[in-house]
Amino acid sequence: MIDDRKLDVLRAVVTDYVSSREPVGSKALVERHRMKVSPATVRNDMAALEEEGYLTQPHTSAGRIPTDKGYRLFVDRIAQVKPLSPAERRAISTFLDGAVDLDDIVTRTVRLLAMITHQVALVQYPAVGSVRVRHVELVTLAPQTVMVILITSVGSIHQRSLLVPEHSADDLALLRERINSAVGARTVSTALEALRGLDPRGLPSVAGDVLGALDDMLAADTAPRIAVGGVPNLSRLGAEFDTTVKPMLEALEEQVVLLKLLGAAAADLPGDVAVRIGEENPYGPLRTTSVVASSYGPSDSPAHLGIVGPTRMDYPSTMAIVRAVARYVGQFLTEG
Repeated sequence: MIDDRKLDVLRAVVTDYVSSREPVGSKALVERHRMKVSPATVRNDMAALEEEGYLTQPHTSAGRIPTDKGYRLFVDRIAQVKPLSPAERRAISTFLDGAVDLDDIVTRTVRLLAMITHQVALVQYPAVGSVRVRHVELVTLAPQTVMVILITSVGSIHQRSLLVPEHSADDLALLRERINSAVGARTVSTALEALRGLDPRGLPSVAGDVLGALDDMLAADTAPRIAVGGVPNLSRLGAEFDTTVKPMLEALEEQVVLLKLLGAAAADLPGDVAVRIGEENPYGPLRTTSVVASSYGPSDSPAHLGIVGPTRMDYPSTMAIVRAVARYVGQFLTEG
């Protein structure tokens, strides 16, 4: 069992290493944190923490740095997740206010997370199981051109222009009514089934083209997607290119990997913020990184968001930001 003094030493080492990126020595630790013990005592505590696997010494003459195990103990028992200040909350609210549709919300969210945390941000689009068709609109642009507009319950707007046979306003009104009666308020997956089962008898000649386009739009909306932002933040890790940056760049090209990474991390603490550190990550090439993730949206079908970065990160601040952004985006979508 680690006593309180050693926990204080570990907290100080993590804090200083995250700030300076340099191994931490006992004398500097005592001076900087005004510890009421001698450097020799702190040196002994650091040696004990190293023996138990919480710290490591990169060079024999250097100070010590945290291990994955040390970061885990720090996150679980020492770190205090600070509440965001009123100014920080206003900044999040201001940044997201004014979003016009789902794509805009996700884009703003991923930019916000990357900007505040200085890490790579990941935001999964809301799970399709929770998304419903709100309305389908058909607009004549020219005698043989129709715009098909699909609006979902999370504000996602899809549109497509089609070349179609000549038609009247009554033709479009009838088709619009039949389509909305079939798919309105249904989930995307059940709307697809209803659309494909729509009886074509009595429909105008433009129906085949419009229904085909709408089928494609609904099918595309069922594919899981994830937005990535803040990749330039990796430039801060130049010295760690081979161990951290290169594996992250390769992983960022794999949507399936990112979705699993976020989902696995968020599943650790459903409804709260969770942290996967180093070797805890299931994807081998990212075992030199940490993932801080949370879920947003309805509890029965949540989506996930978070950041991925080096294990040397400001965990208390990052956890607070991810938690706050997830809650705000969830509320934003719920309120429409």
